[in-house]
Amino acid sequence: MTAPTSPLTAERQNALQRRIRWIVSATIVYNLVEAVVAITAGTVASSSALIAFGLDSTIEVLSAVAVAWQFTRRDPDRWEKGTLRVIAVAFFALAAYVTASSLLALILQADVEHSTLGLVITALSVLVMPFLSLAERRAGRELGSATAVADSKQTLICTYLSAAVLIGLVLNSLFGWWWADAIAGLVIAGFAVREGFEAWRGDACATSVGMLLEEEHADEHDISAR
Repeated sequence: MTAPTSPLTAERQNALQRRIRWIVSATIVYNLVEAVVAITAGTVASSSALIAFGLDSTIEVLSAVAVAWQFTRRDPDRWEKGTLRVIAVAFFALAAYVTASSLLALILQADVEHSTLGLVITALSVLVMPFLSLAERRAGRELGSATAVADSKQTLICTYLSAAVLIGLVLNSLFGWWWADAIAGLVIAGFAVREGFEAWRGDACATSVGMLLEEEHADEHDISAR
C-alpha cells in the first residue's frame, strides 16, 4: 500500500476499507449480470461485439474467482504464477475467438439485427462504470491503496469497451452499418490481448477479489496487533 495523503484514524481507515469492499463487490455482481445479458442479447441479434463484450466480463469475474481460490491455498505464492498464466490464456483465447468471428463477419458481411437489450445494457454500463470507478479511486487514494486505484482504472477500461460496443450497435441500428459491430468486436479483442499480457507478466493488482482479500488480511492483522 502507498502512503495516504494525510494521517488517517483507525475508524476512518476501516470505513474506507469497508467502502472499497462494497464497491468491488457491486462491480463483480454487475459484471455477472452484464455478462449474462450481453451474451444472450448478442446471440439473439447475431452480434459478435455483444457476445465478445459478455465473454470479456465473464473472464474478468473468473479471474477474480481464480485469485480467490489461490488465496484459499496454504501457500498462495506457490500458485500465483500458474493462476496468472491460466487467466492470461483465457484472455488470449477470447482475443483469438473474437478476432476470428469479427473477421468472418466482415468477410461474409453478416447481417446484425437491432438489439434493444444490447443497447440498454451497454448504455447502462457507460453510465454505471465511471461512477464505480470514481468512487473506488477516491476511496483508494485517501486510504493510500495502490491496489484499489489500479482496480478503479480497470473498471474505467470497461467503460471504454461499453462505449465501443454501444457505438457499433447504434450505427448498425440507425444506418445499417453492419460492419460497425465487427469493428467493435476487434476493439474488444485488442483490449483482451492487453489484459492477457498484463496477467502473463504478473500484473494481478487490478483483480477485484484479490484486492478484497488483501484488505481483509490487513483488517485481520490490525485486529491481532491490538
